[in-house]
Amino acid sequence: MTSQRYASDIERIYHEWHDRARALDVKGLLSLYTEDALLESPLVPALMDWDRGILRGHEELQRFFRKGTDKRPNALVRWHRPPEYFTNGRTLIWEYPREAPDGDQIDILETMDLSEGRIKHHRIYWGWFGVQHLLKHALSKR
Repeated sequence: MTSQRYASDIERIYHEWHDRARALDVKGLLSLYTEDALLESPLVPALMDWDRGILRGHEELQRFFRKGTDKRPNALVRWHRPPEYFTNGRTLIWEYPREAPDGDQIDILETMDLSEGRIKHHRIYWGWFGVQHLLKHALSKR
């Protein structure tokens, strides 16, 4: 997707994950993950109709990413984030805050553990605004 040079795998993942997710590039997103990667998110049960929020491996990740791209565009996914991220050299953390310049967005915190330049374990934590949105979705399915 990009030929830009980055100072580290952390910086590369920070930029490329965001760019590929925004572009609905499922194949590109998958290439950022190890084959046995784990992804944990409260969105998993909502999109996949599962009772667990954990995905394991490329096959499950691909199904989840495809379901997610089918739900876009979504007015609450604005992709606004500050330019800074946090890292200890192995773990990458950044936020999509609720307040975006053009209105509220789903508020989430992305946490990724890397191994050999790829995402090994990805956890997504939702804030109060996003959780309210998920609860409304869950109640409407009843």
